Amino acid sequence: MKVRLVRNGVFSLIDDVNLTVVPPEDGFYWIDAGTEDLEILQPLFQLHELAVEDSLSEEEQRPKIEIYDTYYFIVINSIRFDDEEIFLRALNIFLGKHYIITVTKQKINEIRAVKPILWEEEVHTPDRFLYHLVDLVVDNYFIVGDRIEAKIEKLEEDILMNTKKSHLNEIIGLRSEILWVKKVLGPQKDLIATLNKKDLKLINDQLQKYFSDIYENAVKVSESFDTFRDLMGNLREAYQSSLANRANEIMRVFTALTTIFMPLTFITGIYGMNFENIPLLHSPFGDLIVLGAMFLIGFAMLVFFKKKDWL
Repeated sequence: MKVRLVRNGVFSLIDDVNLTVVPPEDGFYWIDAGTEDLEILQPLFQLHELAVEDSLSEEEQRPKIEIYDTYYFIVINSIRFDDEEIFLRALNIFLGKHYIITVTKQKINEIRAVKPILWEEEVHTPDRFLYHLVDLVVDNYFIVGDRIEAKIEKLEEDILMNTKKSHLNEIIGLRSEILWVKKVLGPQKDLIATLNKKDLKLINDQLQKYFSDIYENAVKVSESFDTFRDLMGNLREAYQSSLANRANEIMRVFTALTTIFMPLTFITGIYGMNFENIPLLHSPFGDLIVLGAMFLIGFAMLVFFKKKDWL
C-alpha cells in the first residue's frame, strides 16, 4: 500500500496511513492499495462491509457506483488484450471528500499512466483524479479495439488465402471474448452516465460536465464492439463459404480426372475382352498405337478442360 499526499499534481509519500483520516490543509490523499490492505483501511474510513466484500470477491464484478454518506464506491473494469485473450480487471475506487482509494487485485496500467497526467494537469482534488483515471480506462478500450480490428482483418485475409480448421477455433474464441466484453460495456456505460448526469455532491458541478465527453467515448466503444460482433459473424460465414468453395474445387478436379479416364478405361475394357477380331490386336506395334491413342485422347481432354477453365 502506498499513501501519497497530492498537491497540484505533486506527490509526497506518507508513512503513517492514520494521517489520511484527517483532511490535509492543502490537496488530497491518494491511497493505492491491494485487497489485503482493506483490513486496515475499512475501520479507518468506515468503509461499508458490502463494498469491502465486493472488492475482495473473486467473482466478476459489474461496473457500478454505490453512494454512501461520506464516500462513493465505484467499480470500473480495465481491459487488456494479448492477441489471444481479453482480460478485464476490476478497479475498485473509494472516493471521499479529501481522499481517493484505489484497490486492485492485479497491476493495472492505468494506475501507472495516470501519474504524469496528475502532474501535468496539476490535479488538486480527488474528483479530478477520478475523472482522469476513468478517462484513461475508457481510452484504453479504443486501443484494444484497434488491435481486435487488426486481428479480425488478418484472420479474414488468412481465411481467404488459405483456409484451415484452426481458423474456426480462432473465430469462436475471439467471438466469445467480444461477447463477454459486450456484457460489461452496458453497465460501464450506465456508470459513466451516472457520473455525468446525477447530482453527486463529491464531484464538482463544472467537472461533472467533462464526464459527458467520457460518456460519448463509452458509447463509441460499445458501438465498436457491436461492429466486431457482426464482423465475427461475417467471418464465420466467410470461413464456411471458403470451405464450400474449396470442396467444390476438389470435386471439380476429381470430376475432370474421372471424365478424362472414362474413355481410357473404355479402351482398356475393349482390349481386355476375349475376342480374336479386335483391331491391332495381333499387330507388332498395336500396343504402342493404342497407348499413344490413349495418351492423345487424355491430353486433348486435359487441354479442352483447361481452355474451358473446368480444371
